[in-house]
Amino acid sequence: MKKLKKIPVQVYLEPEQQKIIGLLSKTSGKSKAAIIRLCISNFIAGLPLEKDPALNIINLGASGKKDVAEKHDDYLVSLEK
Repeated sequence: MKKLKKIPVQVYLEPEQQKIIGLLSKTSGKSKAAIIRLCISNFIAGLPLEKDPALNIINLGASGKKDVAEKHDDYLVSLEK
């Protein structure tokens, strides 16, 4: 995942989750925060493709043109004029 500025989030964990995260932190040498971020990343990566929020941008800018892939440079140049 690309390194961006981290945003603080407060999360309440179940006691068993806290125990496991603490153990993973000690055995891996990573911080608890790093373990939690890794868990979140793995969860997101395992989501079914149809539930990927990035797919919501498909057809956002639908033009109705069928040749955009081949002529995208031509269309971009025409917008600059």
